[in-house]
Amino acid sequence: MSGSRTGRPPVQRAVRRPVAPGPSGENPLRTLIVRARRAWDRPLTAYYLILGGSALITVLGLVMVYSASQITALQMSLPGSYFFRKQLLAATIGTVLLLTASRMPVKLHRALAYPILAGAVFLMALVQVPGIGVAVNGNQNWIALGSTFQLQPSEFGKLALVLWGADLLARKQDKRLLSQWKHMLVPLVPAAFMLLGLIMLGGDMGTAIILTAILFGLLWLAGAPTRLFVGVLSIAALLGAILIRTSPNRMARLACLGATEPQTGPADCWQAVHGIYALASGGIFGSGLGASVEKWGQLPEAHTDFIFAVTGEELGLAGTLSVLALFAALGYAGIRVAGRTEDPFVRYAAGGVTTWITAQAVINIGAVLGLLPIAGVPLPLFSYGGSALLPTMFAIGLLIAFAREDPAARMALAMRQPRFGRKRNGGSQRPRRWNTMRRRAPVARSSGER
Repeated sequence: MSGSRTGRPPVQRAVRRPVAPGPSGENPLRTLIVRARRAWDRPLTAYYLILGGSALITVLGLVMVYSASQITALQMSLPGSYFFRKQLLAATIGTVLLLTASRMPVKLHRALAYPILAGAVFLMALVQVPGIGVAVNGNQNWIALGSTFQLQPSEFGKLALVLWGADLLARKQDKRLLSQWKHMLVPLVPAAFMLLGLIMLGGDMGTAIILTAILFGLLWLAGAPTRLFVGVLSIAALLGAILIRTSPNRMARLACLGATEPQTGPADCWQAVHGIYALASGGIFGSGLGASVEKWGQLPEAHTDFIFAVTGEELGLAGTLSVLALFAALGYAGIRVAGRTEDPFVRYAAGGVTTWITAQAVINIGAVLGLLPIAGVPLPLFSYGGSALLPTMFAIGLLIAFAREDPAARMALAMRQPRFGRKRNGGSQRPRRWNTMRRRAPVARSSGER
């Protein structure tokens, strides 16, 4: 009784034991990898990657267009910010298109497939009309809009093939017709060949290669057999060899692969070699933004096809690897959207857009590095050119809309904190791990992501 003033026995409290430290052999790198994989597997990962990656590429592209185009503008007796202002205007319009496309329902996207295809075919045929079509760098693929603006309809042909081809294959899959070769190839392949013919009439082989890559991507997603790809690739290689052999300009571009001197025989490899010079002089962190030497008249098309070389010279290896990482993240997000959906149209359209952007980036960067012939295609979202930027940003809006349509992504977006103080329903639910793109869950699960 002596241990308590109230006469009650003292309460026996549990003795606190010191918490044992974690095992000394625990690898912090392994823990970091586990946490990164959990964050990577969230339902909104693809949504954020597409939105953030495309925004960063576009903004960095605007900066590099301003830096790379100043000297070219001054040489043409134009203000130094001339090309930058035009690109900024195109990016502003493209942003409106992106936001519009990202908010449109899938049914409306499918309804726009045929009008966009018809408009693209009409404009691409209009290019060949004398007095309307304009030739730039030997390719007649432009339509003049006044004295300062030009439109390249073949860029909209890529978007038309993606939407129309995805809608066509989705309808045939719903009717279980894709198991037959004639339904898989007709009318998709003839329509693609029509677009390719209109493009090749103007001599633009680079855009034709991108369109062929989109066609192959759609056929692969539709489940075309391997022997079909072998046959089509063989025919495409034969036609490509004939087209290259019959064009001195294309033969000269092919001869510049691996060139280290501006003049190598009859071919003039000035552009290819000076692109390598720009990359080589950049080092690890570059010479500084705006401090490029090659853009002072040495490197042709510094703000369009070879803007990646100027980026390497001014921002160095760190800048070029950052651009590559952004495109890789954008490509992964597109594959993830296509792999996790149950809607055939979304799968084909997302796969077609991803093939388009990835193939065009690989061809452009490969040409700058001297690994591929110079095809004259811009770097998506990065190079100067409003005709290329507008349909590409609309296509990015498609990917964003498709990423939002994922059941788990819709649930995660719905669980966000409202703006006006209303409590979130189900906020106390435990977060659950969502399946990766390797498996598809039949029902949506709550992610708990904010």
